Amino acid sequence: MIIRNAVIKDLPVILEIMNEAIENTTAIYDYYPRNIEFVETWFEKKIADGFPVLVCEMNNQAVAYGTFGPFRAWTAYKYSIEHSIYVHVDFQGMGIGKQLLTSLIAAAKHSGFHTMIAGIDASNEKSCAFHHQFGFVEAGRIKEVGYKFDRWLDLVFMQLII
Repeated sequence: MIIRNAVIKDLPVILEIMNEAIENTTAIYDYYPRNIEFVETWFEKKIADGFPVLVCEMNNQAVAYGTFGPFRAWTAYKYSIEHSIYVHVDFQGMGIGKQLLTSLIAAAKHSGFHTMIAGIDASNEKSCAFHHQFGFVEAGRIKEVGYKFDRWLDLVFMQLII
């Protein structure tokens, strides 16, 4: 298992992981699969803005990705970031998320950020417990903010002061 910076050749796998989350989970509050052009633009902007896009590689293949970016767009939030981690369904439960989050926290510390925030669907108890293991605490909950799969979704914000 290797955690490294993503490169262009990883984008099709990132797209596959992203679309699986959109189509089958409430991890991404979106309805429609994305295309390679979307992921290319997303990746280019992350890199141009100085934010990491990390992948976990196993057997010369990316199987997960993690990143962070601005929490909110206004200047006073410049020390706060929101992160995301997604693991391919065939590789979940192998400790990959832990490796990615450890690397993202280290990158955030190195870059001088003060706080990391995770926006998690409230029904995703595994993700909440996972973040709690790293010292994240629930900082807020917004009721019925999303609608997907014919139901209202609550969003939990978890926060780690770095």
